[in-house]
Amino acid sequence: MELFGRHAEAAALDRLLDRAAHGSGSGLVLWGEPGIGKTALLEHAVEAASDATVLRCRGSRMEAGLAFAALHELLWPVMDRLDRLAAPQAAALRGALGLSRDTTNRFLIGAAVLSLVSDLARERPVLVAVDDAQWVDEATAHCLGFLARRVANGPVAVLLTGHEDPASGPWEGLPALEVVGLADDDARRLLVAAAPGADEALVDRTIRAAGGNPLALHELPTIDHEPDGDPPLGRSGDLTPVGPRLRRAFGSRAMAMTPPARALLLLAAAEDRGDRHVVHRAGADWGVDTPTWDEVLRSGLIRATGARLEFRHPLIRAGVYDGAPFLDRQAAHRALAVAVPRDATAERAWHLAAAADTVDEDVATLLEQAAEQCLQRSAGPMAARTLRRAAELSPEPAEAARRLAAAARAAWDAGDAEAARQLLDDAERLGGELLVARLSGGLRGILEFAYGMPERAHRYLVCDMAVVPGARGAVELGTVAVRAAWSAGRPDLQQEALQRLLAVDTDGDPALSELLPVLRVWWSCYDQTGEVTPTAPEMASGTVSRLGTAAWELLPPVPLAQAWGIEGSLLDVLREQAVHLRRRHELTALALVLAQTAVLDIAAGRWDAAETAAADGLRLAEEVGADHVATQCRVSLGALAAARGDHRTVDEHTTQILQVSVPRGVRGLSASAYLHRGRAALFDGRPQDALSHLMPLAEPGHEAAHPTCALLAAMDTVESAVQLGNADVVEPQVAMVETWAQRTGATWARTIGHRLRALVLGGPAAEASFQAALDVAGAADYPFEYARTRLLYGEWLRRARRRADARIQLAGAAEIFDRLGAKPLRARALSELALAESPRVRLVPSRTDEAGLTTQELRVARLAAKGLTNREIAAHLLISPRTVGHHLAKVYSKLGITSRAELARIDFAGGMRLRAAGD
Repeated sequence: MELFGRHAEAAALDRLLDRAAHGSGSGLVLWGEPGIGKTALLEHAVEAASDATVLRCRGSRMEAGLAFAALHELLWPVMDRLDRLAAPQAAALRGALGLSRDTTNRFLIGAAVLSLVSDLARERPVLVAVDDAQWVDEATAHCLGFLARRVANGPVAVLLTGHEDPASGPWEGLPALEVVGLADDDARRLLVAAAPGADEALVDRTIRAAGGNPLALHELPTIDHEPDGDPPLGRSGDLTPVGPRLRRAFGSRAMAMTPPARALLLLAAAEDRGDRHVVHRAGADWGVDTPTWDEVLRSGLIRATGARLEFRHPLIRAGVYDGAPFLDRQAAHRALAVAVPRDATAERAWHLAAAADTVDEDVATLLEQAAEQCLQRSAGPMAARTLRRAAELSPEPAEAARRLAAAARAAWDAGDAEAARQLLDDAERLGGELLVARLSGGLRGILEFAYGMPERAHRYLVCDMAVVPGARGAVELGTVAVRAAWSAGRPDLQQEALQRLLAVDTDGDPALSELLPVLRVWWSCYDQTGEVTPTAPEMASGTVSRLGTAAWELLPPVPLAQAWGIEGSLLDVLREQAVHLRRRHELTALALVLAQTAVLDIAAGRWDAAETAAADGLRLAEEVGADHVATQCRVSLGALAAARGDHRTVDEHTTQILQVSVPRGVRGLSASAYLHRGRAALFDGRPQDALSHLMPLAEPGHEAAHPTCALLAAMDTVESAVQLGNADVVEPQVAMVETWAQRTGATWARTIGHRLRALVLGGPAAEASFQAALDVAGAADYPFEYARTRLLYGEWLRRARRRADARIQLAGAAEIFDRLGAKPLRARALSELALAESPRVRLVPSRTDEAGLTTQELRVARLAAKGLTNREIAAHLLISPRTVGHHLAKVYSKLGITSRAELARIDFAGGMRLRAAGD
C-alpha cells in the first residue's frame, strides 16, 4: 500500500518496530478522525513487520457489548499454545474466551495474555495490531492496556488505532500520535492516483471539501448523486454529499449517542451558520436539555465558542446530515425555520425549502427574495443555487422558467458559465427561447460571444435586441453584437449590427442619447468590404470618461480604442470598472477588463504592470473557463514576449491562441497571434519570416484577416517589406495609415505615418519625416514605438555618415529599450551605436600582417560565413545587395581568400585564422 505524505508517521512506526526487534517493546496509539488514514498506517506496520508474528483484531460496534469478543479474534490463531501457560492462567483465559466454564478475573486474564505473547516473542518479535480500538469491548480493552504497559523488556509492539486522544481510559499513559489531514500537495497526489480520470475542477473541489481526509479523497470523486432530499442552502452552500463509507465512518459515533444528542447533532448540521442560540431554541421541543449539550460537547464532534458552534471536521457535519433519515431532516429544518430571528427571511426560506417535498409557491417566493439579498451582497453563486431551488418548488412552468433564467444570469455574473448554460437550457425547455432571452437579458448570445463562435453570437444578439426589456438592455446587446462581428473580422455583419443598434429608441434616456453617437463613430471604421471609411463625425471630447458608470459591454475593444487614439480615457474607465467588478465578484467581466488593461499598459510602456494584469486575468479566466478571455490575456503575454525576444514564450502563447480562435472563427485573436509572431521575427532580423506572418492580416478570407489588426500591424509590415525591397507591399500600407491619421488625428497614426514615409522616401528627404514623427505631440507617450522611430532614424543618420547625430538617436533608443526589457532591439541599437562610434576594428588575419576589417565588413563576413545570401545579408543590415557585394570583395582581399567556402572556414573567435578542411 502506497502512503502519500505520511513520512513522519511511517518513520515513527518503523522506530517502534525496530526497537521491538531489539528487545525494547512498547505500545503506541494512532488516533484521529474517521477516514484520516490510521488503518493505512496500521497496514504499513503489518507489512513492515514481515519477520514478526502478527496478532490482529478490529473493534466492532456490533460486538462492543460482548466481553472479550475482540480478544477472541486476536488470539484465535494461537489457541494451540494455551497449554503452555501456567494452569491458573490457562484456565482463566479459556474461561474468558468461552472455551470452558472456569471462573475468571481480569488480572489473571491480563497476565495470561502477557505470558502467551511473551512465549511467542521468544521465537520471533510480536506485533499486536488493533484497529478501531474505540469499538473494542471494555474487557478486551483493559486486557490490551495491561499488555501494552508491560512489554518494555521484550520484543513486542502493541499498535492501536482509535478516534480519541488516549489521555484517559484503558489506553491512558501509552504513547500517542495524532494523525492529521494530508497537505494539499499530498492530497492531490493521492486523489490523482485514486481517480486518474478526474478533471482539474473535480480535483480542486474534492481537495477543498475533503480537508486532507484520505477516505474522503477516495470516495468523494465517485459520488455523482445528491443525497435524498435537498441539503440546506446556507451561507457556505450545499453540504458535500458523502457516500456510504464516509457516512458510516462519521455517523457511527452519532448513532452511539442518546436520541436527544443525535437530534442536537442533526439540528447543528442542518443549521449551517453555527448559531448556538438558534440551535438551542430549535431543540427545546426535542428534549434537548443541558445534559444533552454536555454529552454532545464531550464527544468532541462539536466545539462551542461563545455563541458559535463548529463541527470538528466539515465531513462530520456532512456525515451526520447525510446519515439521518429524510423525515428527520425535514423536521429539523422546520424547527430551525421557526427558531431563526424574525428578520432572517433568507435563513427561514432556506430551511423551509430544505423541508419541502412538493411544489410550494410561498416557499419559492421566499427563496426568490433571499436570492435578491444574495445579489445585493454580491453572492452570485448562492443566488443561483437559491433561484434554482425556487424554480424546483414553483407550481407554474412559466414561473419556474423565469426563476431559472434569473439563476442563469446570476451564475454568469459570478463567472460560472457552465452552470449558466445549463440553467438556460432548463429554462428554455420550460418557457421557450424568446421568453428566456427576455428574462435573462439575452444571456445566450453573451455566453456564445464569451465562449463560442462570434458569428453565431452575432445572430443570437441581433435577434434578442428586439425582445429584451428596456432601451439600455437593447443597446448593450447591440454593442456586443457589433463587437462579435468585429471579433469575427466581418465588416458586413458589423455594419448590420451597427444599423440595428443606432435604430434603438432611447426612450428619452439622456445617457443613451449621448452614447449612441459615440458608438456610431467608434464602430463606423470600415465599410462592408473592410476599407477605411474616409469621413466620420469627430469624437466628442470627454465622452469616453463618462462611460465610467456604464456597463462593461458598452466599452469598445482595446485595439479599436488604440486605433482611435483614445486609450488614455479608456484606461481610466477600465480601472473604474475593475473596482466595481471586483466588488460584485463578476469574475468573467473582471478577467476581460484585466486583459484589456494589459494591452493599454503595454502601449504606455508599463510592461511590468501589463504582465501582472494579463497573468491575473489569465488565472481568473481559466478558473471560470472563459476561453476567449484567457486567449486575450495570452495576446498581451505574447506581445511582451515578442518585444523581449522570448521566442519560446511567443510560440507557446500564439499556438494556444490559434488552437482556440481558429476553429471558432475569432479572427481578431488569430490576427493578434500572427502579428506577434511577425513582430518576433522582425525584431530578430528575419524580415521574410515576419512578412509571411503579417501579410495574411490584410488577405481577405484568411483565418487571420482583420482590418483593425492589419492597420495596427502596418508599421511592422512596411518595415519588413522595406528591408526586403518589396515595393508592392509598402505603398498601400503607408496610404492606409496616412488615411487613418487624417481621419482620426490619432497620435500613433500620425507618428507611424511619418515614420513609414521616411522609410519609403529614403535619402535626404527621409530626415524631415523622421523629425516629424518624433515631433508629433504625445509621441513619447508610446515609449516602445518612440524608441523604434529613434532607432530607424539613428540607422539612417549613420548610413549618411552623420555619426555624432546618429549616436544621439541610437543611445536614446537603446536606453528606452533597456528600461523596457526589449532585448533584441536594444542589441540592434547598441550594435548600430558601435558602428557609429568606431569606424574601424583592427584585426590580425593569418595571411596579412596589418590588414584590418571595418566593423561593417566584419558583420557582412560573419553573416556570409553562416551561409546567408547577399540579399538576406542586405535585409538584415538594412543595406543594398550591391553594397554587400562591395564589402565581401574587400573582405576577400584583406583576408587573402577567394570564395565563401574559405570564408566559412575562418575562425572569427580565434584570431581570424583559416581552419584546416574538416576541422
